[in-house]
Amino acid sequence: MSQPQDLLLNRELGLIEFNRRVLAQAEDPDLPLLERLKFLCIVSSNLDEFFEVRVAWLQDASHATPDRILADGSTPEQALVKVARASHQLVRDQYAVMSEVLFPALREQGIVFLRRSEWTEQQQEWVKNYFFRELMPILTPIGLDPSHPFPKVLNKSLNFAVELEGRDAFGRASGTAIVQAPRILPRVIKLPADVCDGRPHCFVFLSSILHSHVHELFPGMTVKGCYQFRVTRDSELSVDDDDFKNLRTALQGELRQRQFGDAVRLEIADTCPQHMESFLLTQFNLQPRDVYRVNGPVNLVRLMQVPDLVDRADLKFAPFTPTLPLPLQKKSKSSPLFETIRKGDILLHHPYQSFQPVIDFLTQAATDPHVVAIKMTVYRTGTDSVLMESLIAAARAGKQVTVVVELMARFDEEANIGWASRLEDAGAHVVYGVIGYKVHAKMLMVVRREGPGLHRYVHLGTGNYHPRTARLYTDFGLLTCNEEIASDVNDIFIQLTGLGRAGSLKRLYQSPFTLHSMIMEAIQRETEHAQAGKPAQIIAKMNSLLEPQVIHALYRASQAGVKVQLIVRGVCALRPGVPGLSDNISVRSIVGRFLEHPRIFYFYNDHKEDLLMSSADWMSRNFFRRIETCAPILDSKLKRRIIKEALRLYLEDNVNSWEMLSDGGYKRRSSRGKPHCAQRELLASYTGNPEAE
Repeated sequence: MSQPQDLLLNRELGLIEFNRRVLAQAEDPDLPLLERLKFLCIVSSNLDEFFEVRVAWLQDASHATPDRILADGSTPEQALVKVARASHQLVRDQYAVMSEVLFPALREQGIVFLRRSEWTEQQQEWVKNYFFRELMPILTPIGLDPSHPFPKVLNKSLNFAVELEGRDAFGRASGTAIVQAPRILPRVIKLPADVCDGRPHCFVFLSSILHSHVHELFPGMTVKGCYQFRVTRDSELSVDDDDFKNLRTALQGELRQRQFGDAVRLEIADTCPQHMESFLLTQFNLQPRDVYRVNGPVNLVRLMQVPDLVDRADLKFAPFTPTLPLPLQKKSKSSPLFETIRKGDILLHHPYQSFQPVIDFLTQAATDPHVVAIKMTVYRTGTDSVLMESLIAAARAGKQVTVVVELMARFDEEANIGWASRLEDAGAHVVYGVIGYKVHAKMLMVVRREGPGLHRYVHLGTGNYHPRTARLYTDFGLLTCNEEIASDVNDIFIQLTGLGRAGSLKRLYQSPFTLHSMIMEAIQRETEHAQAGKPAQIIAKMNSLLEPQVIHALYRASQAGVKVQLIVRGVCALRPGVPGLSDNISVRSIVGRFLEHPRIFYFYNDHKEDLLMSSADWMSRNFFRRIETCAPILDSKLKRRIIKEALRLYLEDNVNSWEMLSDGGYKRRSSRGKPHCAQRELLASYTGNPEAE
C-alpha cells in the first residue's frame, strides 16, 4: 500500500505532462503539417501561462512559507526543482521538434524560414529596406549608464541585449544597450514572391532582421554581440477585499502592474555568452535554473500566424460546417426559438453543432417585444462579442437586463471591464459577483410574457459564451424551459445580485454549497452498491482532477470494487492502477483537433444511471472558491446521447487517447485493430465529412 504522501501527484508536473501530449500532436506525421505547427505554438502559449501562474505561485510559496507541505508531500522549493528539470527537458524537446522535424518538413512543401546565412543579395537588400522603412523609425535603443538604468522590460516582450565597443557622440563608453521590439511589430515577416528565389512561401524572423542591422542603431560604435531575450513575469492579480471600495477600479490598477510583476523565467538565445546571462539574471533577480536557452526564436507563439499567411488547404484540417439539432432544423425561420424550446429540451454539442442557436436565443430575446427580462453570467466572451452587443441592445430597448460579469477571469479582465462599462452605460444592471468567489457558472435566462403569465427559458453550458472558442472547444449546452431548473437559475441570480442565505435548489447543484457534497455522496453510494454485491460504475469527464477528498473517495470506491473510468484532459493528481488502492480506476486523456472541455458525470446508481453536466472541474477552487452549476439531464433521449457522445466514444478512442500510468506518466493507447477516433467519428456523424480531421 502506498504511503499517504504518495497518494496524490504534483499538480505542476501534471501540467507539464499535458503539454508533452500536446507536443506529441506536433510530432504526429498523420496530422496536417500546418496544424502540427499550431500545436507547437500551443505548447509555448500554455507554458507562458504555466510560468505566469503556477511557477509564480510556487516561487511565492517558497519565499513566504518555505516549510509548507504541498499535496504531493513536497515543499515548494522541492517542487520548483522538479518543475525546472521537467520544464527544461520539455523546452529542449519542443525546439528539437521545431528545427529537426517541422521546419525541414515545411521546407519540403516550399514553406521556408530563412536563416541570415541563406539570404540572397536580393533578399538582403529587401531586408535592409524593410529595416529602415518599418523598424528604424520606432526602435528605441537604451544605452546603460548611470543616467540610463536597466529599463523596465514588459512581460513576455522581445528584447535584445547588445554588447558595444567604442564611445558615442557624447563620449560615453557604455558597453551594453537594450533594444526593445515594440509589440506592434510582427515577429515573422513574409517576403514578397519576387524575392523568394522561386520558393512559394519565404519567411524571416524579426530577430534575424534586427540582428543583421542592429549596428545602424549605434553609429560610430562596434557591435560585439546581439542576443535576444524574453522575461516572463508573475501575472496573478491580487485584489484585497479589505482594501478597496470599487472592484473595477481596484482591478484596473492591478492590470497596469501585471506587465511588471516579479520575473519567473528568462528565455535567451543559446548563443548568449555566460557573462551576459549572469548580467540578465542579476537584473531580474532570478536563479540559473530559471534560464531557458533556446535554439530559435524566444517566442514560438508568434508562429501561430504562419498558417494564416500560407494558402495551402492540403496542409490544414478540412473545414466543416456545424449542424443544427433536428428540432431547430424543422422549425420555420419565422417562428421564435422559444416555441421550439417549449416542445422539449434542446441539447447542443459544440463544435459539431453550431453555437448559432445560443446567439439566436439572445438576439431574439433582445428584440422580442414579449421578453421583459434577461439575466446572464459572463466569464470569457472576447473583445468582439455579438452576445454582449445583444445585451446592450436589449438594455437600450428598455428590457430589464442583469449581467453578472466576472472581472477576475484570468487574462480576460480587461475585456470584461470594457463590457461592464458599456453595459452600465446602456442601462443594464451589472454585478461583479461575490468577493472571494469567481462566478464560473454559465447561465442565461430569458423571462417572456406569454398570455396571462411569465415564462422562463434557460441556457446552461459547460463552456464559455464565446462564439470563437465554440468552434475550437468541445462543450455541451442545454436549452430548456423546465420550470424547476429555471426556478433554480433564478434563485442563483438572486444570490449573486442581492443578499441573503442560499436557499434549497430543486434540480441544480451549486458550488460552493451543494456540488461537492453531492459528488461525494454519489461516489459513496456507488461504493455501498459495490459492497452490497451490486453493479457499480462511475464515468467522469473533465479538464482537471485535483480535489483530495474526491480522490480519496474514488480510492475507497475502487477498493470496494466500483469500476471507475475517468477522462481527464489535463492534470490529474489521482494515481490509477496502484495495487490495493486504485486497481479499478483508469484515467485517460484525449488530445486532438479540438480542446476537450465538457464536464460530464455519470453514476450507475443501481440502474438509474444519473447523468449531470457542469461548469466545474473536480478541483478545490471549483468546489469551494467558485460559483458553479451542475445540472441533471432529465430527458432520456438526451441522456443516452451524451453517454454515447461524451463518454462511450471516448472510452473506445485509440487514436487520440493517452493512458495515465500510476507514476503520473502517460502512454499512447495502442491503435492495433480498427482505429477509433471520437472526434473524427463525431465530425463524420454530424457533418457527413469523414475526412474532416
